[in-house]
Amino acid sequence: MKSLRVLLIVPPNDNLLKKILGVGGPPLGIGYLGAYLKKAGHEVKLIDGLIEDYSEETLRRKIKEFSPQIVGISVLTATLYRGYAIAQLVKEIDSNIKTIIGGPHVTFLPEETLSECPYLDFVVLGEGEETILELTNELAKPNPQLESIKGITWRKNNGEIVTNQLRPLIENLDSIPFPAYELLPMDKYRIGKKIHIGTMITSRGCPFGCIFCSSSALFGKRWRGRSPENVVDEMEILIKKYGINDIEILDDTFTLNRPRAIKIAELIKKRHLNHISWTCTSRVDTFDANLATALKEAGCYRVYMGIESGSQKSLDTINKGITVEKAKSAVNIARTVGLEVIGSFIIGIPGETKKDIIETIKLARKLRIAYAQFTILTPYPGTPIFDYAVKNNLLITRNWSNYGILDSVMKVPNFTTEELTKYIRRAYISFYLNPHFWWEQIIHGRMDFIIRVIKGFLKARWKPPKAEEKSAYKLTN
Repeated sequence: MKSLRVLLIVPPNDNLLKKILGVGGPPLGIGYLGAYLKKAGHEVKLIDGLIEDYSEETLRRKIKEFSPQIVGISVLTATLYRGYAIAQLVKEIDSNIKTIIGGPHVTFLPEETLSECPYLDFVVLGEGEETILELTNELAKPNPQLESIKGITWRKNNGEIVTNQLRPLIENLDSIPFPAYELLPMDKYRIGKKIHIGTMITSRGCPFGCIFCSSSALFGKRWRGRSPENVVDEMEILIKKYGINDIEILDDTFTLNRPRAIKIAELIKKRHLNHISWTCTSRVDTFDANLATALKEAGCYRVYMGIESGSQKSLDTINKGITVEKAKSAVNIARTVGLEVIGSFIIGIPGETKKDIIETIKLARKLRIAYAQFTILTPYPGTPIFDYAVKNNLLITRNWSNYGILDSVMKVPNFTTEELTKYIRRAYISFYLNPHFWWEQIIHGRMDFIIRVIKGFLKARWKPPKAEEKSAYKLTN
């Protein structure tokens, strides 16, 4: 098999987390793809636009230096146009380079993606490891036959856009090599001088049906988990090889299989890795005292929980499948064993009243969680709420760069976009100017974090997005 040079890129993104903390974690999507291609013998280079913050000229130079035959771009809805800009840049450098784009947005709107951007050749749909390897191997041949490759949308020579048969999901996640951390600038993922961040995903798929989430459509409704041994092997590499001391487990629900989560915690202790800090995700109804204790003893210090609303009516509307009382109980269990909680909350749910939103803001304060993330309900492609919004002509704009967590892009009864923007601002002010929050930061020695919160808050955009339908291809705003 002929080896190809493959460049995988994550575009820059001015997300709120980056504004507040100044950094994110390693991008696992291109990390997994890179590892899969590298293991098969291809020459791979990764560029993390989130951390590198390259100018257009620097990125152009990097592409020319590597001289790739394939460029893959991983995008979210809000970074779609930046992905288009990279594809255009690549084709300007060499029109023979094959351009591939992947991610949740393009998975659900593949034909629209290729129609919008003539500089793209392929869309990889859904879980991408096996698909991008098969596509790369085929493109290495003198006369590639693309019709039989599952999981792609592509453009024929006559301009026709074709979507091939979908690819089955990978059954054994342990068979996927660990992300190609060695190809990423691992020393740059830091908060200050002391916190060195690593990221992991230990499972895929989600059996729940929240209307705002596309995970079950992207990775299947059947949950698939890596073995505890495989998970802790990767954790050990991050700690011992790269000096990581803070690991974020980014699963949709790490605690879905509680015995497995406890087994992972036990293995961390057995291998004496519990001296480092790590965080994980949980639904409030997959969390109990035994699990909380096991996590805490294994070095876990923070759990991210989707609480979403202080109104039971709103929780039922978004099909969350939990109760407000269950959320209170889960947070109390976490606090009792010494675990911090980050709670996520949504406003702008169809049918909400001002009273419902106030109940959500009050609940966030009352729970005494460590941090709160407030978002306006956003109808991302692939979610049930997107289908509902399209069917009922509720989208204010299809300018995808406006589809961020602080923007109101869908008509909601009882509210204007300006009102929702004011409420999201009010929610952040109410929580982060709460004396309890400041006291918690002070007693934990996090004054540097307080300064980042203030700076990030001031930088955040608090104006409703414009309703233009198109956005120019730009790498940065």
